[in-house]
Amino acid sequence: MNGIYSAVITPCDSHGAIDTDRYVRHANWLLANGCHGLGVFGTTSETNCYSVGERQNALAAYIEAGLDPSSMILGIGCCSRADTVALATHGLASGVTKMLMLPPFFYKNNSDEGLIRAYSEVIEAVDDERLELYFYHFPQVSQVPVTKGVIAALLERYPNTVKGLKDSSGDWEHTRDLIESFPGFEVFSGADDHLLDNLRTGGAGTISAAGNLNCAANRKVFDAFMDGREDAAEAAMVAVAAVRRIVSGYPLVPAIKRVIADAYDDSEWARLRPPLVELDDDTASRLAGELAAAGFRFEPGDA
Repeated sequence: MNGIYSAVITPCDSHGAIDTDRYVRHANWLLANGCHGLGVFGTTSETNCYSVGERQNALAAYIEAGLDPSSMILGIGCCSRADTVALATHGLASGVTKMLMLPPFFYKNNSDEGLIRAYSEVIEAVDDERLELYFYHFPQVSQVPVTKGVIAALLERYPNTVKGLKDSSGDWEHTRDLIESFPGFEVFSGADDHLLDNLRTGGAGTISAAGNLNCAANRKVFDAFMDGREDAAEAAMVAVAAVRRIVSGYPLVPAIKRVIADAYDDSEWARLRPPLVELDDDTASRLAGELAAAGFRFEPGDA
């Protein structure tokens, strides 16, 4: 697996329920505008604000709408093993084989052995040779890093199941070290401003929050690199890095949702689940001005 994946945002209605109509439309827009696939229920999706059942129902809406499950990587990591296994088995039954798993994140300062056991118990409980597991390393949020020791042990134990990792640390040197330390291990950057460096070093691409807005520019970088057009890849990276820098200067998920809401003239898109809150109008205006000054405009479509 490699390419451009968006960490898909989750629209919700006035009661806080997932708005599956908007959810499906946005997924189709992403796939039509440069994404190779969809990161379903990661951090950008407000995942841990939703129950297991809500997440399963949203995935079912994707499948019922005809979206290809092979294009998806599904977030499954919960504090409870039973919840993680339930999400994984439902995903597999729906045709999704690629799973992105946060480590259990409530208890901190865990040993490598503790995380090795946690991942092993999930793999063995799921007990399905179709499972393709990707670690989710996001220490700023989870406060539970996935170490090289954990990766090495689980690669040795489950070589046909453990496939890769999403590195959302934002630390390029860490990402580089993982790519170079584990040949053939599919390492995605969460920060799409590292996309070209990732590809040049032998990484798999990006699973990006900002891809909800700027997936077309990400795809230009990827395609140019794969075609050997280095100058074109570098030129496209300017737009990718600019949008990432700007939206990262604001609360990220509220910023992305507000840009989409304003583009569609649809305030429903701006809604979030607590504890996240919407951008106020003054902040949203500053964000819009910065994006415009950088030459970026989100172009909504009919998909």
